[in-house]
Order: sequence, then structure tokens, then C-alpha cells
Amino acid sequence: MSLEQKVMAEMKEAMKSKNEAVLRSLRAIKAEIIKAKTEPGAGGEIDEATEQKFLQKMMKQRKDSLDIFTQQGRTDLAQKEKEEMEVIEKFLPKQLTEEEITTAVKSIIAETGASTAADMGKVMGIASKQLSGKADGKTISGIVKELLSS
Repeated sequence: MSLEQKVMAEMKEAMKSKNEAVLRSLRAIKAEIIKAKTEPGAGGEIDEATEQKFLQKMMKQRKDSLDIFTQQGRTDLAQKEKEEMEVIEKFLPKQLTEEEITTAVKSIIAETGASTAADMGKVMGIASKQLSGKADGKTISGIVKELLSS
């Protein structure tokens, strides 16, 4: 079942149960699907990698907004962002823990022979590809910096 079909099925359920928060989130995902399908060169079809990419992007946008709303004391808006993040998270692959990311980055550092902060780009390139969709780029970057500076 494609992401679009899953979203449509969940939208029906959310409409039946009158769950406005879930429905709002699913509509945002559906809008991204339509946008991706109509991009030049997409040909009306999108692959799983593209789906994961825009879901990750949506998640990052929600996290950034949540941080801002929390800093400004806007708990009402922060709550909406949290609700949307929970729904988007259901469609993303399971995220790796910090320990799992650290283990993966250590093996990449060993493979590449990286030893200084100057090698960060080399390590980040490989780590970003290997952990794509499973970990946030900001988290990966922080771990790589920490490991290469020690």
C-alpha cells in the first residue's frame, strides 16, 4: 500500500471519528504528496525515497516551529505542532537511538580513516546516506563533531 493510500485511509477514519488534529496533519501530508507528484520530471509518480524525504522535511519543520513556540510561551501552537509530529512519525521508519547513531558513525570513521575535524565532510557524506530517514541530520552532525574532536 502506497503512502498516499495509507494517508487517504487514515483521513477517512479521522473524518469519521471527528479527530481534527489528525485530520489536519494528514491533509498536510496529502498536500506534500500532490506537490511532489506535480513537480517537473516526477511524471505523476513518486518513489519511496521521495516520500521519506518530504516526511523528514515536514518533521523538521514541525520540530523547529515547536522550539520557537515553546521559547515564546505559545503552548497552544506548540501543542498543535506536537500533534502533527505524532501523526507524521507514524509514516516514517523507526528512528535510531543516539547510541545506535554513535555506533554507526564510529564504524564510518574507522572505514574512512577520519581523525580530525577537517575530515567531518567526508564522514558526514557517508553517514547522511547510510542513516537517511532513520536519523536527523542535526543529530548525526553533532555526534560526528563530538567524535572527531575527541
